[in-house]
Amino acid sequence: MTIENDIGLYLRARVPLLVLVTVEEQRALTVLDAARAARDSSADLVSWDIADGFRSAAGRSMPQAPTPEKALEKIGEMVRAAPKKRDLYVLKDFHEFWSKSPVVRRKVRNLAHELVYTGSSLVVTTPVRDVPRELSDDAVVLDLPLPDAEALRAELDRMITSTGGGIRSELTVHGMARLAQAALGLTSTQARRAFAKAIVRDQVLDDRDIGAVLAEKKAVIAASRALEFTAPEETPDDIGGLEALKRWLTLRERAFGDEAAAYGLPAPKGLALIGIPGTGKSLTAKMIGGMWQLPLLRLDVGAVFGSLVGESEERIRQALTLAETVAPCVLWVDELEKSFAVGGGGDSGTSQRVLGTLLTWMQEKTKPVFVVATANDVAALPPEMLRRGRFDEVFFLDLPTETERREILHVHLRKRRRDPGRFDTAQLARLSDGCVGAELEQAVVDAMYRAFAEDRDITTGDLAEAIGRLVPLSRSQRESIENLRAWLRDGRAQSASFAEAERAAEAQVRLELA
Repeated sequence: MTIENDIGLYLRARVPLLVLVTVEEQRALTVLDAARAARDSSADLVSWDIADGFRSAAGRSMPQAPTPEKALEKIGEMVRAAPKKRDLYVLKDFHEFWSKSPVVRRKVRNLAHELVYTGSSLVVTTPVRDVPRELSDDAVVLDLPLPDAEALRAELDRMITSTGGGIRSELTVHGMARLAQAALGLTSTQARRAFAKAIVRDQVLDDRDIGAVLAEKKAVIAASRALEFTAPEETPDDIGGLEALKRWLTLRERAFGDEAAAYGLPAPKGLALIGIPGTGKSLTAKMIGGMWQLPLLRLDVGAVFGSLVGESEERIRQALTLAETVAPCVLWVDELEKSFAVGGGGDSGTSQRVLGTLLTWMQEKTKPVFVVATANDVAALPPEMLRRGRFDEVFFLDLPTETERREILHVHLRKRRRDPGRFDTAQLARLSDGCVGAELEQAVVDAMYRAFAEDRDITTGDLAEAIGRLVPLSRSQRESIENLRAWLRDGRAQSASFAEAERAAEAQVRLELA
């Protein structure tokens, strides 16, 4: 059901007070006018703001109302003069007044009670979801969603038509759809600005403009503070090992589309990556976006928290709504335990309310947003976080096996334009027992620094020496690492590696036999 249909239903049900949450004021007025006309074409849409007072869409003469109190009084008079009329009264930015004045709050409440017995309704447009407690029982709060791909395509077509043929398009029908799709997550105004920038650059629409619109979207999403938009380039070849996890992802690569839906498959919900620091959890999140060719949004949970009452909850809702608008996409929530640790309740319950909002959304979301959550310390996570239904699977990233360590060395040598065949990576893999991927990468970098200082290329000996100087986490944090690995052996997660999965299964069998 569209937002226009929702508003129309509430108007027909004679709901006296609607609160429409959006920054897109002009689009909100267009939507409201359409809902008004659908219910009664003879009705009027009357708007009020503190700068210009009343304005009638039908061109009627309007009374003067320089203050919000006077505006509410005049609306009451107009309604009482024609109680059967189905006019729509829109108050712009009224949250600024009812948040500061108990008189305004009381007058809004009185007017809402009076409107119940008439055909008219009151609508408040506001950019924040902040309804006074006194009005919460009378008001219906609706969020105006960001424009979808169809609306953005119509906006693009209107802009092209308005130029009177002054621009040339080299895009196919599919290319035009991709250009509109690239603007998902932007408001109508932001999308128009991005399209206009692409059009005026060279008066030609082509594939380059898709990247330009994506760059504009990246900047807009970054301004939201809670989300960071990235275009991931990592592939499975950039990660050594983790074959079980890669296979799981490959099986779900085609699941975001009409073909999978027609087959009866739901879109995958998400994945939790738990494990030892440095084993590639963050890199895996980036790899999923690149592998599935989906936008990657990183949720910065720390940036969600604000100092004002209700600000944090509003930010998390806005971030999740934006992710749904960009969908299909990958939403990466990094280091969960740092923001939602068990017992971390020194913020008057704000973190728990934000967590509750996130968990409810994960459970009930219907848009194809694939959530990738990473954590190092599983013991610090609330138990409800990893419950089935929120994630399709929980994977544990263990210390890499000897074969995986060899693959990781190959990856980092290739990344630095070195041929792995020139090195005895089998010997290096044996020497690096207990090292994680991040430590192996640092060993390669350290060896290259040494060789560069001596004006020569690196050798197996340089790498072996660098590995020998390492003090891996598996040694310096032995107890913590062992506790994490015991969690896997208890059968609480799947191993991301085939070899480790087999060993975990064998350990479980031995435990059951004992």
